[in-house]
Formats: sequence, C-alpha cells, structure tokens
Amino acid sequence: MENRKKEIVKMLLNQNLEEKDEEEIIDLLLNNPISIDVDKENDAKMTFGDKVADKLSEVAGSWTFIIGFCLFLLFWIILNTYLLTKSPDPYPFILLNLLLSCLAALQAPIIMMSQNRQAKKDTIRNKNDYRTDLKSELILEQLYDHLELVLKNQNKILSYLKEKEDKNK
Repeated sequence: MENRKKEIVKMLLNQNLEEKDEEEIIDLLLNNPISIDVDKENDAKMTFGDKVADKLSEVAGSWTFIIGFCLFLLFWIILNTYLLTKSPDPYPFILLNLLLSCLAALQAPIIMMSQNRQAKKDTIRNKNDYRTDLKSELILEQLYDHLELVLKNQNKILSYLKEKEDKNK
C-alpha cells in the first residue's frame, strides 16, 4: 500500500526532481499535515518598510485618494488662477507639474514593491494549494482502495451466506 502511494506521488509530481527532494516530498505528502496559513506566515516576515509600502499602495490605489487628489488639483488651479493676486505657481502650473512628477516617481516603485510581495504570496499560496491537492488525491486513492477491499469482503460474505443458505435448503 505504501509503495502504491509512492508511485502515485511520483506520477503526480511528474517532474525532474533529485531523489533526495522526491523522498522529502513523498514523506511530506504521506505523513505530515501540509497546509499552511500563507497570510499569517507572510505577515510574520514583513519588515516595517514592507508594511509602509503596502499601506501606501492601499491608500494610493483607492477612490478616496483619486477623488481627494482631484479636489487638491482643482483647489491648486483655482487658488493660483483666481484667488491669489501674486500667484506662486501661475499658469501653466510648473510647480504643480513638478509635484505631480515627484509623486509619480515615488508612488510607482512603492506600488510595484507591494505587487511583487503579493505575487510572492500568491506563488506560495499556489504551491500550498498544489501540495494540498496532491495529498487530497492520495487520500481519495487510499479511500478508493479501502472501499474496493470492503466490497470484495462483502462479496465474499454474501457468497458464503448464499452457499450456506443453499446447503440448508
């Protein structure tokens, strides 16, 4: 039975793994619980910079930020065009353009850092799902084998009972 499980794991993995790695995976799938909480594990490894980048990405990618920033731009334009007699940033708003460029230059890498971390988390989650699926398939295969054994035994019992019944008649 154990050899059959090993054969199934090898067939399911179907990769060019070194024998040592293959044995570790087989042992892991057969004998150990394998599911992990990816979010919890990832959160434990996050640095302060990672947390700041995620929070900034969360804010910068929200409708609140977009609407707030549009209001800020509108306020800037109205302030420098109509309200101030001596405007620090007259039309064509070169200072505003500089601010927008600086914001974009800083915002893009921060968002990319957060996306890269999310991609790594998704990769870990996918590997975890794959291993869980493999183990589930092994368990189902084992249940199927046990069910076949039960059915064989049941048929033997039924045959035995039928023979006994035929003898008694």
